[in-house]
Amino acid sequence: MASLDNFRLVVFRAVAEQRSFRKAAEELYLTQPAVSLQVKALEEDLGTQLFDRSGAQIQLTEAGQILFGYAEQVSALLVQAEHEIAALSGDHAGLLTLGASTTIAQYVIPRLLADFCREHPRISPTLITGNTEEVVESLIKRKIALGLIEGPAHNREVKTEPFLHDELVLITSTAHEWAERTSIAPADLCSVPLLMRERGSGSRRVVDAALDRLGFKRKSLRIVMELDSTEAIKSAVEAGLGVGFVSRWAIAKDLRLGSTLQIVEVDGLRVLRDFQIASIAIPDSASPAAEFRRFLMERAGTQRSARTVAPRITHKKDS
Repeated sequence: MASLDNFRLVVFRAVAEQRSFRKAAEELYLTQPAVSLQVKALEEDLGTQLFDRSGAQIQLTEAGQILFGYAEQVSALLVQAEHEIAALSGDHAGLLTLGASTTIAQYVIPRLLADFCREHPRISPTLITGNTEEVVESLIKRKIALGLIEGPAHNREVKTEPFLHDELVLITSTAHEWAERTSIAPADLCSVPLLMRERGSGSRRVVDAALDRLGFKRKSLRIVMELDSTEAIKSAVEAGLGVGFVSRWAIAKDLRLGSTLQIVEVDGLRVLRDFQIASIAIPDSASPAAEFRRFLMERAGTQRSARTVAPRITHKKDS
């Protein structure tokens, strides 16, 4: 369905949000003169100036601030109208804005999104990635309609509901001294270099909480490096820089293909978590976000009836 939004208002809102004609042009894939022309035409129609261009950064005038508020409302109403019209025929359409924390974005959401798009070809998803804190921040700023996060939101504005189970496991390289052992004692974790996700990530929060429950003091652990992605931890473990915790979803393919990584069990430690759907409010029932939420709960929610996670595959060393 073609957008019902007025093009001049689209351009105006982009300039108002970016406080820059150049950045607005980049966002809209237009030339800067074309953006300036649309704003000038709108100002002529209204008979007033919408932007103060005298400073280093353009600012909205009083009239511009009034128009911006109403333009935001108009845009939201038109999007809702498009969704409800499409829903009359059961044919959902529109833009689906999602945010996903890195593990989900890399290992879980691609296949789910592919299936969803086959079922709903007129819905166009966009996906931004970051750690859990960054996804929650994008929700609060209304940059995305739904977030898929790995840890608690820690924000009262954000509502969460589980849609998939996960387990974080300790991995080593097959060349590590622990490779011959079936399990290690928790105290052994203090004797090796430990690779951890960065603070603010859902994975880090869950691992920290699990270690706290076992009575570990932070100072007793040799955390030698903090990394901003699961892939970075896997690569560092392969390179012999230490051991680290990653999602079973992230390691399952490596173990099936016989990589140089393997899981080592820690006695008495099982780090379980739920991947969560996060939102500020329940999406309108006719919106793409609501349809995607229903899809996730139906497709991935089959795991909620039993506490299952990614396949428990054990890497076998070559004999």
